[in-house]
Amino acid sequence: MSANKLSIPSVQHRVSAEEWQARVDLAACYRLVARFGWSDLVFTHITARVPGTDNQFLINPYGMMFDEVTASSLVKIGVSGEKLDDSPFPVNPAGFVIHSAVHSARHDAKCVLHVHSLNGVAVSAQRDGVLPISQQSMFVLSSLAYHDYEGVALNDEEKPRLVADLGDKTFLMLRNHGLLTVGLTIADAFLAMYIFEAACTIQVRAQAGGTPLSPIPAKMIAGAQAQAAVATKSLGGLLAWPGLLRMLDRIDPSYAT
Repeated sequence: MSANKLSIPSVQHRVSAEEWQARVDLAACYRLVARFGWSDLVFTHITARVPGTDNQFLINPYGMMFDEVTASSLVKIGVSGEKLDDSPFPVNPAGFVIHSAVHSARHDAKCVLHVHSLNGVAVSAQRDGVLPISQQSMFVLSSLAYHDYEGVALNDEEKPRLVADLGDKTFLMLRNHGLLTVGLTIADAFLAMYIFEAACTIQVRAQAGGTPLSPIPAKMIAGAQAQAAVATKSLGGLLAWPGLLRMLDRIDPSYAT
């Protein structure tokens, strides 16, 4: 069933202009994750802080496919995953464990994006993690952290360790689990994930070639990482995001309803 057949009533008149824009961008992000093939049916989440608040967040309705999510179907929740509005859609509080930890510790993390992409999980299972073998990997390595696997992320006791491992980084590889990015905007978090997943995809394909890899020389890595950090922070989603939204508008504009 496509999103426009779900008959979801608009909530635009009930929220501020700033919240509505965040809802549109977050719904677009869900659609893009589905479009690029990073979704794991309904089992991951992307969250965004409600503008002007410290303890209110938007999350997907649990059970809705990512390519069905709309601005109006997003559910407003508190720091414990409890619903704050009269949305008819369910949420999965357990799925907010990772996100609530990051949002609470990193006030600059307006958006937290977590995926179980096939290439991302494949690299997360490799002992050495992301290798310096591509330009994309330089962007990732400029701000990358790792968190060891502790089972399905349902335990609040894991939160302090996850937060400590993330620190002030943009990219977090959850070993044997998946990828996570944070951003000052939804567009920034998406762009970071695009680069993260690209680095992992390139790595898996390069390894599948069966010949020795050609790593970027160590003497170049420090400078390349510094350049990557500057480029990522200065560009963010400024250039890519409007074009991505235009692409969605051509495919199915119902995300913005």
